[in-house]
Amino acid sequence: MRKRNPVVLIFIAAAVLLGGLLILASSRRATVEGPGTVATTVPLPTFAPTASTARSAATTAGRAGATPTTAAASTGAASTGATSGKADATTSTTRAAGKATTAVTAPRGMRSVSASALPAEARATLALVTAGGPFPYDQDGAVFQNREGVLPKKAAGYYHEYTVETPGSGDRGARRVVTGAAGERYYTDDHYATFRFVVA
Repeated sequence: MRKRNPVVLIFIAAAVLLGGLLILASSRRATVEGPGTVATTVPLPTFAPTASTARSAATTAGRAGATPTTAAASTGAASTGATSGKADATTSTTRAAGKATTAVTAPRGMRSVSASALPAEARATLALVTAGGPFPYDQDGAVFQNREGVLPKKAAGYYHEYTVETPGSGDRGARRVVTGAAGERYYTDDHYATFRFVVA
């Protein structure tokens, strides 16, 4: 019997082995993809937030982190915006040191008066109060005791009074501006017998 060349045998064995591996690989691919399918790469969808999505996220975050104080502040701001431009005869946006402070409501039953409707001397006194002086009388800025009880009852030291000049009077006269610690302002022209709530 004729012996085959070992090199040829090795070459044949390698070819058979390679062919078997190719057949096996092809078979597995057909099993996974199925007949007639083509393997393709499908890109994953990307997420690009839109303006509406951002607003929705902000709203959700706001609701989740809202506190009673924040909600109250938001409600107050909305209420202020809704009523802006309407005159309120019983509410005054008071000022201290030239800066607006909290709005104060007139006591029940007390008449209100616009600061612009007051005598020129009273307006001058209000301007001095806002500026913090200087005042023409040593008594200006003294504590008003509210002994007559016309103004709402408050703790001692809550109210302070300021002189309103009276032309032709030889003394301080009967006119005063009285301020409260919350920024409210009252005007009297009969030496504390009656008061009017000053509206800015």
